[in-house]
Amino acid sequence: MSRPGGWWGRKSTPAKFETYTRWSFHFIALTELSVVAGPLLGPVGTGPAALLTSLVVVHGLVCGVTTSRALDWRLGRRERPLRTLWAFGVTTAVVAVTALVVARHDRGGDDTTAAAATFSTVMIFGAGATAVVLRGRRRVFVMVVAFAVTAGLMYLLVGLPWLSALVVTPLVFLVGGFFAFTYSFSVWLVNAVYELDEARETRARLAVAEERLRFGRDLHDVMGRNLAVIALKSELAVQLAQRERPEAVTQMVEVQRLAHEAQREVREVVRGYREADLGSELAGAQGVLTAAGIDCTVTGPVTGYPAPVQSALGWVVREAATNVLRHGDARRCAMELKVREGRVVLTVENDGVPQSGGPGGGAGLVGLRERLAEIGGTLRAGPAGEGRFLLTAEVPLPAHSGEAATPAPAGEAAP
Repeated sequence: MSRPGGWWGRKSTPAKFETYTRWSFHFIALTELSVVAGPLLGPVGTGPAALLTSLVVVHGLVCGVTTSRALDWRLGRRERPLRTLWAFGVTTAVVAVTALVVARHDRGGDDTTAAAATFSTVMIFGAGATAVVLRGRRRVFVMVVAFAVTAGLMYLLVGLPWLSALVVTPLVFLVGGFFAFTYSFSVWLVNAVYELDEARETRARLAVAEERLRFGRDLHDVMGRNLAVIALKSELAVQLAQRERPEAVTQMVEVQRLAHEAQREVREVVRGYREADLGSELAGAQGVLTAAGIDCTVTGPVTGYPAPVQSALGWVVREAATNVLRHGDARRCAMELKVREGRVVLTVENDGVPQSGGPGGGAGLVGLRERLAEIGGTLRAGPAGEGRFLLTAEVPLPAHSGEAATPAPAGEAAP
């Protein structure tokens, strides 16, 4: 199902941040042309100015491609773009040398100012974009120093005044270092956002694994002893039967009793595992979603319902909270309980992306429908407009319950 908002609305939070970072890199590359546009506007009609403008446009495009591919590499989606990096280095060198040659042959003219601005800008943006391909602050710092020193030496090698070299060297170091830090920090933030999102999913998986381990421990404690006794008594019964002794019948009767006892205890374990307390589930869901940065509210009476109703709705709350946490990009989640015409109505609404499986699919939602159908309940789930997702569960109250159980307000449910 498509969420209102188009391709941006369907993206997860990490993907949105990555897209923002990637397009920021592209806009920074476009900024390179705007920086040199001022000095080039005056002599734009001259041949050198037109050449410099073309070269800066090419350099900006190569800069954008390089940073985009380098970002993919830093995210582990492709190999290190060495060929692209070499092409970017060669383009930077060609544009820089051409700008210095123009400045050398037109001392004091308008082309000199434009060429000097082009040279400095290309070196600054070159240092910044190269930082995306490097790992570690030390390497980035050494690279920026190398760009700054190279800029000063190139000024001296073409015969330009040494005073200009003294100006351009710290300029490239400071401004180029700022851009390099900006690029590096942005890449680090993208990786951090993805790692945090992965940690959130890992936390949800660990919660499921912990519950499975608990169930496994309970089942082992119940079945282990009984099965061991059944095995020993069965072996004894076999030996007695081989000797045609009447005690074998007594032992097999005891085995039968133990088997029925084990079956009863397993049912109790499974029943305790399947049943969910509605108040506890709501309080737990609210705590988990709040810890994940989602504003979660619970309203309506949450206690005082018959056990089957509490169990069924507790599972709905558990599944809904899990979907919001694992599959959503929500900032707000509202859970509300109402008693209407002999039915308990639970609604869970969030402003995140549609939950897994859409309104009709998903193993979790299918399981909930089957569980609710056993007691005459229904479940509806799907987009509700304006980027909202609504899950509604209705469970009938038993006719014999009457007014025996008066639901308590939401404030009394959670400790």
